[in-house]
Amino acid sequence: MAGTTAQPTSRPRSWWGWGYADAHPDDAECAAMGALLPGTLPRPLPVPHVRDLRIGGPAAEPPASLAHLVTADPAVRAAHAMGKAYRDVVRALRGRPGRIPDLVGHPADEQDVADLLDWAGSRGIAVVPYGGGSSVTGGVEYRGDAHDAVLSLDLTRMGRVLEVDAHGRAARIEAGALGPALEAQLRPHGLTLRHFPQSFEFSTLGGWIATRAGGHYATGRTRIDDSVQSLRVVTPAGVNGSWRLPASGAGPSPDRLFIGSEGALGVITEAWVRLVARPRHKASASLAFTGFGAALDAVRAVAQSDLRPANCRLLDAGEAALSGVRADGSAVLVLGFESADAPVAGLLDRAVALARAHGGRPGAGGGGDSTGGDAAVAAWRSAFLRMPYLRDGLARMGAVAETFETAATWDGIPALIDAVRSEVGAAAAKATGYPATVNCRLTHVYPDGAAPYFTVLAAGRPGDEAALWDDLKAVANEVLHRHRATITHHHAVGRDHRPGYDLQRPEPFGLALRAVKSALDPRGILNPGVLVD
Repeated sequence: MAGTTAQPTSRPRSWWGWGYADAHPDDAECAAMGALLPGTLPRPLPVPHVRDLRIGGPAAEPPASLAHLVTADPAVRAAHAMGKAYRDVVRALRGRPGRIPDLVGHPADEQDVADLLDWAGSRGIAVVPYGGGSSVTGGVEYRGDAHDAVLSLDLTRMGRVLEVDAHGRAARIEAGALGPALEAQLRPHGLTLRHFPQSFEFSTLGGWIATRAGGHYATGRTRIDDSVQSLRVVTPAGVNGSWRLPASGAGPSPDRLFIGSEGALGVITEAWVRLVARPRHKASASLAFTGFGAALDAVRAVAQSDLRPANCRLLDAGEAALSGVRADGSAVLVLGFESADAPVAGLLDRAVALARAHGGRPGAGGGGDSTGGDAAVAAWRSAFLRMPYLRDGLARMGAVAETFETAATWDGIPALIDAVRSEVGAAAAKATGYPATVNCRLTHVYPDGAAPYFTVLAAGRPGDEAALWDDLKAVANEVLHRHRATITHHHAVGRDHRPGYDLQRPEPFGLALRAVKSALDPRGILNPGVLVD
C-alpha cells in the first residue's frame, strides 16, 4: 500500500548546536555547569547568529529548470555547513564554521536527485548528501578548495513510506524520512523499524544506512545493516537498484557496497527495510557492582547467553555519577527486555541472576523490581536524551565535552579501556593544566566483544577549543589503533576519522574502493574527502 508523508515538526532546529533551539541550557545553567569544571570561562560564550557570519553570494547558480529545487538563503546554507560534533559547535560559537555551501538542494523525488547530480557534475560542483545533519565526524561538511562551488543535497523532502508489506514485515521508505516521521507512518500497521539512535529525532533512514548506524538496542538486530532488504542509489554513472530478497548468495552484495559509503559513491534515495511488531511487554532493572572488572564479566555472561536483552548498558562509576544513576563509586548495569507477543519478566530474572553471580547487586537505583524497572533506568534514559544539549552548554563555557566510541573483542576490552582512560586523560591534563575526566560505558555487546563509548570532560583552551579536541582525538585514535579497536563502531568515518580508517582498511580493499569511486563518480563530486581521495 502507498503511504503519505508525516508532517515534520515546526519546532525550530538550532543551526549551530544540537537539536531544538529552545532546548539548550540558558546562560545561568551554562555557568552553573562550568563552575563544576575548573578552568572554564567566567561567563558563557554568546549564542551565535547567522547574520554575524556575513555569508556572501553563491559561487554558482542553477539553471532555470532546477531553480525551484535550490536555495541560496544564508540561514539555510549556514545550517547545512557542519554536523553536530563538539568541534562543529565550538567553531560556530567562535564564528568559524568553515566552508559554507553555496547552495542547498531539496529534491522531491529520485529524478530530482539525478537532475541535480547531472548539473553538478557538468559544472564540477561538489555535492554533499545531507540527511538530518546529525553527523559527529565531519561527514556533511566540505573541506578544501578543489571545487569552486558546493551543493548540500538535503533529502528530507523525500520522507514518505511508499509501501508496507505487512505479511512480509517490510516497508519501502524514502531515504529522507526522519526517525519520528518514519515511525509515525509505520505505527498504524502495528510495525516498527526498531532503530532508535540517540539522534533519532534528527537523523534519516538514508543517513542511518549511509553511515552503518547503530541503534539504541544493545544486542540482536541493532545495526541498520541487518534491516536493509534492498536499496536504490543514484550515482553519476546511473541508478543502482537491488532486488528485494530475504537473503541471497549471488556474489558480493550490491547493497553492502553502499551501506556505509557515506555519500561518496552515490545518493541513497529509498530502501526496503525489515520491520518487527511493536513491543507490548517490557521489563527493566539495574544492578550495581563494586568493581568494573566484575561488571565486565557479568556483561559478557549475559551477551554470551541466549537471552538477547534489548538493553545491556554498562556504566562505569564516573558515567553512573554523570548520568545521575548512582554516585557511590559503583559501576551500574542497566538491563531491559521487550517483546511483542510474550511477557519478558522471566528473561529479565535470568539475566539478573547471571549478573548477580558476578557480584551484581539488584536495584542500583533504589526501588526497582524485575517486572517493571527502577529509578536508575529512568535516570539513565533521561540523561541519555539530555546529554547532547548539556555538552553544548559546556562548550559555551569553553570546556571540552565530547564523546567517541569503538569496538573490540572481549580479550582486549579491559586493557583498551584502561589505556584510553589514562592516556587521553593525561593528554588533556597536560594540554590544559587542569584535571580531566574520561568516563566509559558499553553501548552494544556481542558474544565476541563490546562497544566502549567514552566521555571526555576537561577545561578548554579559550579560542582554541577545536584544535585542543583535535589533539585529544589524535591521542585517542592512536590508542585505538594500537589495541586493534575499530576507529568507529557506529558514528561513521566522515573526515575526522579518515586517518584511523586509512590505517584500519586493508590496502587491497582500499585499491578496490578507489576503483569503485572512480567508476561511479568519475568527476569526484560526491562528498569529496570521505572514505577515499
